[in-house]
Amino acid sequence: MAVVIAAATTETVAAYTKTADRVSGQYQHIGKGKISLVAFPSATGMNATLSVGGITLINDQPLPWFGTTGSMDLSANVVVSQVVNGGRVELYFRNTTEGALTTDYQLMFEPQ
Repeated sequence: MAVVIAAATTETVAAYTKTADRVSGQYQHIGKGKISLVAFPSATGMNATLSVGGITLINDQPLPWFGTTGSMDLSANVVVSQVVNGGRVELYFRNTTEGALTTDYQLMFEPQ
């Protein structure tokens, strides 16, 4: 069963800025298992970076979907789902536009 290791609804990212690491606390370090990022920004222009154990799974890639805040679909808005060996988890969002953007996201981990 997957556990949510980081999540937010309407996470606001100011124009041309990058967030601090979104993962902290108990699940900042994970073991072997599957990690999945589901994200749904309010408009085009939001990028994501996810790394586990120093290995980058997505590196400043544009999030391919966007729409109304609160309408994220856990099965349709999967950005990455990958089996990993474990390590420190880091997740960042970067706004590439002139205006503030919001993003709904959920980062899940399923131990093996």
